[in-house]
Amino acid sequence: MMMGAWTAFGAPTSTTAVSPSPATTMATFPGHVSRLNDTGGLMRVRSDFKNAKFLNRGDSVEFWGEVNPQARCVARVEARSTLYLLLRVPEYDACVRRVHLTVGAYLHFWSRDLENNLVTARELVEILMKKRMALLAKKRHHERDLEGHGEKVAATNARYELLKRKLEAEHQKSLGDLEDEKAQKFVVFKQFEARLNEVESKLESYRVHDQNYTLDRWALDPALHIKK
Repeated sequence: MMMGAWTAFGAPTSTTAVSPSPATTMATFPGHVSRLNDTGGLMRVRSDFKNAKFLNRGDSVEFWGEVNPQARCVARVEARSTLYLLLRVPEYDACVRRVHLTVGAYLHFWSRDLENNLVTARELVEILMKKRMALLAKKRHHERDLEGHGEKVAATNARYELLKRKLEAEHQKSLGDLEDEKAQKFVVFKQFEARLNEVESKLESYRVHDQNYTLDRWALDPALHIKK
């Protein structure tokens, strides 16, 4: 059944068998006619063909029936959805007879435009895969940096905690040195204070007064004539 379909794709007339290309295989798909519009020359086809998303409005599609694969017709894509294709058939009346076009008919479809679109899509996929690999490598690099962030934080905290303890120890040592210095200076201060008091005491002992009598309240009465 399928060999007849490949013959319809323009296979050589020699007896040598020619295998269809992968692109041709990918551009071939089945479908069921779910609705016909005789007036507009339209047919709606239901198909689970995943690559139908690469069919664009205006793309040419050939179709044929199970009974006679060599008898084929041409349609144009008008619209598509996830499960349906809306096709316009220019020679609608002739195709009804040629491929027995009726609601519920099981047909095969092939599109040169779809074939070209699939080739382009594959090329784009290869480019995107390379970009994806490059981005994944960069993402993993930054991911490793993020994973190591916690370790860096812990190492930094440990280093500064050590410095903090060291600085605190130096701080306490400096305060202790200052207290020792204060104690030593206090001792020296007390020594000089004692010596100064001793000198003050001797000065008081050996002080010579300029007059023998001091003025007191009795000296205020001149009649006493105590003062010389």
